[in-house]
Amino acid sequence: MTYYLGLDFGTSGARACAINQHKTVVWEQRHAYPHAAHQTPIDWRIALHTLLAALPQHIAAHLQGLAIDGTSATVLLCDAALEPVSPALLYHDNRAQHQAGQLKTTVPGNHTVCTATSGLAKFLWLTEQSGFEDAAYFLHQADWLTALLSGKPGISDYHNALKTGYDVEQLRWPDSLMALPHAHLLPHVTAPGTIIGRIQADIAEHFRIHPQCAIHAGTTDSSAAFIASKVNETGIGVTSLGTTLVLKQLSRQRIEAPEYGVYSHRYGDLWLVGGASNAGAGVLRHYFDDTRLAALSAQIDPLRDSPLDYYPLIKPGERFPINDARLSPRLEPRPLGTDSEKSDVDFLHGMLQGLARIEAAGYAKLAELGAPPLQHVVTNGGGAKNQVWQEMRARLLGVPVRMATHCEAAYGSALLCLNDTCFPRSIASN
Repeated sequence: MTYYLGLDFGTSGARACAINQHKTVVWEQRHAYPHAAHQTPIDWRIALHTLLAALPQHIAAHLQGLAIDGTSATVLLCDAALEPVSPALLYHDNRAQHQAGQLKTTVPGNHTVCTATSGLAKFLWLTEQSGFEDAAYFLHQADWLTALLSGKPGISDYHNALKTGYDVEQLRWPDSLMALPHAHLLPHVTAPGTIIGRIQADIAEHFRIHPQCAIHAGTTDSSAAFIASKVNETGIGVTSLGTTLVLKQLSRQRIEAPEYGVYSHRYGDLWLVGGASNAGAGVLRHYFDDTRLAALSAQIDPLRDSPLDYYPLIKPGERFPINDARLSPRLEPRPLGTDSEKSDVDFLHGMLQGLARIEAAGYAKLAELGAPPLQHVVTNGGGAKNQVWQEMRARLLGVPVRMATHCEAAYGSALLCLNDTCFPRSIASN
């Protein structure tokens, strides 16, 4: 029996999923970051080593491939030894407002990189700070972690590199980007799933992993979640209900609308169109733990509208379907009364409905921009298990909604290690 390992570095922690050659899940594990809102590369490295150490020996000894996904546009600078020389700027970090404005004068068109949360805006911000002189590489989260295992730094994939300005049609960095200061720090880009090399000998020995285990180029967490869904046709939406809300669907045409936070990943012969909201299950867990969420959800009638008009955000700033860095959370008024249980039920009802409306508005925006008509929606992520929320979403979307067979992005990353993924050899060889 041979095995393949996918590692998902998400917004709140890391997950591992091992599959066999029949794509059957044989082992799963997770590791939470101690402070998810302030995670560091050290936290990622600890999570990586913790998950590798937890691998059952019979899987580790027969591991043939490993791939990692990370949060989109989470980036850092590191030196030649892969030690970080900058803070990690997370996916939602919008400090690069000035740099985003600069890009509007240097990058042709209304490009997705012209936002403060883009990888390229963060690249400019990082290279303008003191202390970056020791930097040898600018890497995305998945790139850095993959390099720790392969010993071959400076390599990315075209899913992670999209928001750093990589041209996914021409499969090259545009000349306008290569003319920017410090462009030599940008990574070489290949297709997701491409074999980068073999696991470093010392790591293989330490974790008792097969020494010929291939290390594959990774992808973003939302793309890995889409791969996990095994959707391969147009008209099917895939909603990831994680800490944030991510919508994806396949299209025969590339759709780019940065003014709405909409972009397209290359996906074999099709385009993976979508957007990511800052809203999501993270706001729910800000108020209630999972046990409480389940108990309160059971008391909600999903066929009844809540009178509350919420836009559930943890903090100001939204990316999709509204792209407004200053958009304020709307979670008032909070229901109050002598019956605290009923007040909490009503409050959660309002938040779930607000999130469902954001999802519906997101798919409506994709259709308006040219995406195929939505026929049904597949859901993954932790929120997919909430049946009441699923019924509420189906009512507001007007199409059937079902839970994906495989809900974890780590499963999608594991599939990247197999030769029959969605990425044809003609692309993977470029």
